[in-house]
Amino acid sequence: MITLGEYNLLRIDRILDQGAYLVDEEENDVLLPNKYMAENAEVDDEVEVFVYNDSEDRLIATNLTPKFTLNEFAFLQVKDVNRFGAFLDWGLEKEILVPFSEQNQRMEIDRWYIVRLLLDEKTNRLVASNKLNKFLEIDFISVEVGEEVDLLVTERSDLGYTLIVNHVHKGLAFANETFRELNVGESLTGYVKNIREDGKIDISLQKQGYENVEPSAMQILELLKEKEGFLALTDRSQPKDIYAQLEMSKKTFKKAIGGLYKKKLIRMSEEGIYLL
Repeated sequence: MITLGEYNLLRIDRILDQGAYLVDEEENDVLLPNKYMAENAEVDDEVEVFVYNDSEDRLIATNLTPKFTLNEFAFLQVKDVNRFGAFLDWGLEKEILVPFSEQNQRMEIDRWYIVRLLLDEKTNRLVASNKLNKFLEIDFISVEVGEEVDLLVTERSDLGYTLIVNHVHKGLAFANETFRELNVGESLTGYVKNIREDGKIDISLQKQGYENVEPSAMQILELLKEKEGFLALTDRSQPKDIYAQLEMSKKTFKKAIGGLYKKKLIRMSEEGIYLL
């Protein structure tokens, strides 16, 4: 089956003037235009392509890389608005449509929005939506505490940063635990800190507990070597200063230097840390 909005591994069935026709195991076919074909392409070669709708809503294959695939979220820029809705740049020749019915507010040209790619089953066309909450799962949680997850920043508030977790769930990173400013639309990785009863997920940008101490200790040792054996940080340093140099929390930093001190690998003074 050829899946719209996703990558498909297909076989070249025939090569004509306009390009190669690719088929799946059920002999469904789709055109890969010449401009997307490898010069040495031959019949029976297998190729991985992304399948989407062309300007006439026919299925078309491409070797270009879209900024997101079916049921994923991305931060995209509006290139045009007309009577059908807003058209956003998603890395392919034909821009993706966000119909007015799928907009939280009327989108404006040149502005950026977080949207989800979905298949309109009535028309069998790919469209996007920025009504994010209706796509986020809160009844069945597919992640566990401590698990590394992919994150997309959707909103900033006094409490912290609202996140989309693994393109499936809603998460929150508290402002006093992030130690750096995050930007809406930024993609990063983090760790599940807590799963609440309402289905929302608390996120940390660092691993929790002791497992984070040893790598952090090694990071401090490496930086000490780079800085000729001295680092102007102490257990009284501001969290922002620690994060600026080491990208770790003050709590993790204190655990790490405590372990290094016990192993007699460092000496601590009022000025900072010395490598022994």
